[in-house]
Amino acid sequence: MTNKPTSNHVPTEATRQTVQLHTMVGTNQTDIARVLDIDEKTLRKYYRDELDLAKAKANATIGGALFNKAKTGDTSAMIFWMKTQAGWRETKEPEEAPDLAAALALIAAKLPG
Repeated sequence: MTNKPTSNHVPTEATRQTVQLHTMVGTNQTDIARVLDIDEKTLRKYYRDELDLAKAKANATIGGALFNKAKTGDTSAMIFWMKTQAGWRETKEPEEAPDLAAALALIAAKLPG
């Protein structure tokens, strides 16, 4: 990566889209800066909105798609939604441990003798 002075960088619509796309899919800021051949400070200075909003946009897009699948009856999507959004859990209450002494006494009482 070259350390270009921040005053030389001019954001374009194409670089803004690049930053947004990379941020949406989880590319870290160090790598995004390298892709654009700028310093990380320059990235944060000129692309603050893209960095801050891209993940929210991605979550809204994927969340919307998941919600639509759930509404059409996709059972996996429905279950996932209910677990993550409605607090559903798959838990099984632990069975009470059997009273071993009582069980042995019952068995002994039924034995002949």
